[in-house]
Amino acid sequence: MTLIEGELKIVKVKELLEQKLTIPEYQRPYRWSEKSTNTLFTDTYNAFKSDINEYRLGSVILHKNFPNEDYRIVDGQQRTTTLSLLLYALGEDSQTLLKQKYQSSSYEAINNNFALLKKRCLELSDDESKKYKEYLQEKCTVVQIVTDSEQEAFQFFDSQNSRGKALKPHDLLKSYHLREMNHDPEQIKQQLISAWEETDQNALEDLFRNYLYPVIRWFKHKDGLYYSSDKIHDFKGIKQSNTYNYATYHKASNIFIEQINASGSRELLSSEELNQFQLTQPIMAGKRFFAWTLHYANLLDKVKHKIEDYHQPEQIPSQRTGDIYIKQLYEASLLFFADRFSFEAIDDSVMHQLYTWCYSLRLKMKAVYPQTINKYACGRHERINENKDLFTQMSEMIDAQDLKILLMDKIEDPNDNYKAVYDALKEWNGW
Repeated sequence: MTLIEGELKIVKVKELLEQKLTIPEYQRPYRWSEKSTNTLFTDTYNAFKSDINEYRLGSVILHKNFPNEDYRIVDGQQRTTTLSLLLYALGEDSQTLLKQKYQSSSYEAINNNFALLKKRCLELSDDESKKYKEYLQEKCTVVQIVTDSEQEAFQFFDSQNSRGKALKPHDLLKSYHLREMNHDPEQIKQQLISAWEETDQNALEDLFRNYLYPVIRWFKHKDGLYYSSDKIHDFKGIKQSNTYNYATYHKASNIFIEQINASGSRELLSSEELNQFQLTQPIMAGKRFFAWTLHYANLLDKVKHKIEDYHQPEQIPSQRTGDIYIKQLYEASLLFFADRFSFEAIDDSVMHQLYTWCYSLRLKMKAVYPQTINKYACGRHERINENKDLFTQMSEMIDAQDLKILLMDKIEDPNDNYKAVYDALKEWNGW
């Protein structure tokens, strides 16, 4: 690719917006949500209040059109337009980008987001507003990539966003939480990155997509389907700069347990290192996110080995795609139980109960899809165990023994293809 010499660089927002930026007709409409717009405001405002010397806002890919000496935005239009709207709301009226001809389908989002940003800016005093605007222009930066070929600009955009790692959700989370480590030594960042990169990346992707995301949605009685890069909000956690009561409480709790574990003063609480993570509690942004992720990767690995050692192979069928979904549900339910109470609390009756709940669905349904699993996990499946939303119920249990109280629906019409499964359920449940 032909990058223009001297134009692959980090530039201030002011420098970026002072250029003759244009939006090509082929660009998709401006569609940034109000939530994303508010996040841009709060992130930059918090960086301003924290006096972060430089706050990086990602990258923008431009195609330089030499006849007109303008820069066509190939990637970064949504964020760049929102930055222009924010500065306009702060009284900077020399926003040439906003004078461009946007598609009519962009107007509603532009008007709504400007109204939101104007409202947020009115919360600031005149002096604070002035200083915040200066911070946006002078301290917020982007990586500017400029090519002299539109085709090559698209190729670069495609390599960054389609084939590269950047759009994988767990890699986006890695970048996000590294940015939250502004005050941590570089040595710690390098150690975390090394540990992260040494972990099987496919396993990490699987961990978030098929276990962590569904589980933290299911216990709230929400859908856990279609995890993607635009659904990583649940894993961003509490920012270091957040001083609300709930945030202070959770940060203090994490620090307290870290200090106890580091000091070895656990006599009154436990002889083992204290667990500092719970799937029902917020994540702490920054370095704790990496420890949180590796903790659950290790716990899931223990759960998988437990299933392998405990069951006969024919009790865990894997011939059909639906079998895989059922097994993942079983693993997820054991993971959640172990997280709630402890891995050591998984005894025979817990294995039998969660196995019965999961594999009853396999016996009842000829075909099982992710939508089937999602519906069942939320207690909404009318064919079997309706209203038995075990993730929600486990999240409210205060004693591991409470799981054993639940009675599962009896299977009256066993599926001959899963005789070993039915025989186990029949024996364990006294059917």
